[in-house]
Amino acid sequence: MSNLTLRMTKVDKKFPGVQALEGVSFDAYAGEAVALIGANGAGKSTLMNVLGGVVKPDSGEILINSEAAEIHNASDATKYGIAFVHQEMAMMPTLTIAENMFISTFPTQAGLINYKKTNELSAKALARLGCHFPPKTRVSHLSPGDRQMVEIARALLSGPKIIIFDEPTSSLTAREKKRLFDVISTLKKEGVTIIYITHLLEEVFSICERAYVLRNGEIVGGGMIKDLTYQKVVELMIGTKKVEEYFEHKTGKIGDVLLKVNNLNRKGVLYNINFELRKGEVLGLWGLLGSGRTELLRSIIGLDPIDSAQISIKENGTAKSIQPKEAKKWIGMVTENRREEGLLLPKSVLANISLANLRNMISKIWPMVNARKETTLAKKYVDRLDIKISSLEQKIATLSGGNQQKVVVGRWLERNPIIFFMDEPTRGLDVSAKAEIRKIISELAEEGAAVLVVSSEIEEIMSISDRYLVMSQGKIVKELTKQATRDDLIAAAAGAVASDQKKG
Repeated sequence: MSNLTLRMTKVDKKFPGVQALEGVSFDAYAGEAVALIGANGAGKSTLMNVLGGVVKPDSGEILINSEAAEIHNASDATKYGIAFVHQEMAMMPTLTIAENMFISTFPTQAGLINYKKTNELSAKALARLGCHFPPKTRVSHLSPGDRQMVEIARALLSGPKIIIFDEPTSSLTAREKKRLFDVISTLKKEGVTIIYITHLLEEVFSICERAYVLRNGEIVGGGMIKDLTYQKVVELMIGTKKVEEYFEHKTGKIGDVLLKVNNLNRKGVLYNINFELRKGEVLGLWGLLGSGRTELLRSIIGLDPIDSAQISIKENGTAKSIQPKEAKKWIGMVTENRREEGLLLPKSVLANISLANLRNMISKIWPMVNARKETTLAKKYVDRLDIKISSLEQKIATLSGGNQQKVVVGRWLERNPIIFFMDEPTRGLDVSAKAEIRKIISELAEEGAAVLVVSSEIEEIMSISDRYLVMSQGKIVKELTKQATRDDLIAAAAGAVASDQKKG
């Protein structure tokens, strides 16, 4: 085992009415990534805020390299070689990248800020992350993902020995995630200790050596990653009572074909797509990044153009051909990016739930929305889906990711389509919220809806689907039954890629 660089012992922290941390102890070693896993409110961020000098603990001890550390603020943490990459980025958009990176530690010369050195050091730190945008660029011109990379580069400036990453991939694209993971791998080789806070288990099993699981402010388990299973970690996070619900999906009565797609093509994107979706079925659509899953869903419902297709819908026993622009009459779409495409963030929960159903709430007397009917509808789905809000007027932007997603689902439940498209419905949610969304999907199928689900997490797609379609490079390359294994899905996707590369 490498040198013990960090030990936190019996840390307690109580906020008014909440025991945030209770007797928490954990170790971290040089050159390893330690995951802190837990559902929202488990105490992960509070524990690391104690280490980062943001929160003062009620009791407990912190040892850095076997010596007691007194950390009362962020400056103290920096002196001990601790850097913190926060989930919520605190950046000044009107300032440049370099100015944000050195906002409190500008290099000086003759008592003045040395902007040349500031820009040079910023460029060097960014290059380490594979980012080559000019340090003089204003932060307001950067994408959320690029801003997150700047935040990480800022943490690297002090040459820390312990780096805390709090949900670092929440704003990153797949390419940016890979870049971050490469940097973490390099840092570990240099002997840096990585503490990785997340609820995304795929990431934990990819980059971490050990894990601690928190629930309700306490460490409830963990160990070496090689000795843990996905299911065991989920059980620790949410308890044994919910774990069966999280993984189990019972196939119900599957009926007639409700959606049939033949020969769907879009030049350079989708090629000769053919499949059927049945009543009461959860059909999983899986593939590697860039396989065309989201593009397929968007093309069927008319959000993206197509070159050709024959699409038919069966309603009340009668099948009829439709055009993509008509599909929204029968298909409810939960989009991949709920914050940009699924929600009106400045608006209330009330407005967001009723968004797809305003036509049904227009008063017959006056051409205005019937406020009483709108409120009744919203309350119905807040109760049914157990959406945690203070009031219907609460801004949707202030809700957790899980509650935001349930608002989107509630909107379509009132519309009551016969088919649901769910594109990454649990992306960015903690395990408890994922379990609730999965339960909703199963209930929709049990009630007779047809559900097409896209997920990047192979364990998730396998736990909720009755059948699988595997996509690769814009094509459906394999249809698999419920009995298929994880390796079967991966082999189908990888085999298709290898075959196309050989042809090329």
